[in-house]
Amino acid sequence: MIEARVNQAVAFCRENGFADPEIAVVLGSGLGPLADRLKISAETETSKIPGWPQSTVVGHAGLLAQGTLGGRRVLMLKGRVHAYEGYELGEVALPIRVMAKLGAKLLINTNSSGGINAEFKAGDIMLITDHLNLQGQSPLHGPNIDEWGPRFPDMSEVYDRGLRDLALEIAVERKIALRTGVYVSTPGPQYETPAEIRMMRILGGDAVGMSSVPEAITARHMGMKVLGLAAITNMASGISKTNLSHQEVIEAGRKVGTEMSSFLERLIEALPGEGS
Repeated sequence: MIEARVNQAVAFCRENGFADPEIAVVLGSGLGPLADRLKISAETETSKIPGWPQSTVVGHAGLLAQGTLGGRRVLMLKGRVHAYEGYELGEVALPIRVMAKLGAKLLINTNSSGGINAEFKAGDIMLITDHLNLQGQSPLHGPNIDEWGPRFPDMSEVYDRGLRDLALEIAVERKIALRTGVYVSTPGPQYETPAEIRMMRILGGDAVGMSSVPEAITARHMGMKVLGLAAITNMASGISKTNLSHQEVIEAGRKVGTEMSSFLERLIEALPGEGS
């Protein structure tokens, strides 16, 4: 069923001007400013794409656009879906399948996260070095489609080391204090308890959210390179002195979004070209 939905979505996108992107970008809550920098050649609301899962969350616009950014062909998704909206993880990751089938070889996966590492603060940007999947399942659950990837894909280096090194170089160039750490992905939609945050810290987590890992796993299954970035929009439960709210996440995401957008545009410009 997922295969048929992916093929329907790919056919629709190709018929509507989406073709041969180099880079796919997924924008997290409040991180829309990067989309405003895209010189658009094709655009559609995701509600018009057959088979595409629809977001029900404030801050996720539901827009797919292709164009040029930093001299590169970029396919950009503004608005993802989550398991807590009632979707299976395979559905959550369906947009990544479509973006890969359209030709994207590299995924820049962004999100808004709560800080677990006590040295972090709201407004920081964290380069994801690894992740902990606490979603309770995998987006690869079910029959494997060999054309997409192997039954048992290696996850030794989900987040490409060369891309991480480049991101750190650009951060130095831009004088951005880019944090690094492990991202923890939970099912949500409730925020974590202080005890859960203490557990995640013991397990090695530095930031927590409710997305990104299904997309990253799926991208690697499809043979894509992955770069992950988390905007720290708040400190997690038990660390923050105030109650957590989604509106706070959106507002904080907008504040860090401008800096992250400028950083990502320069990073995209500096990425190795096709065949490199």
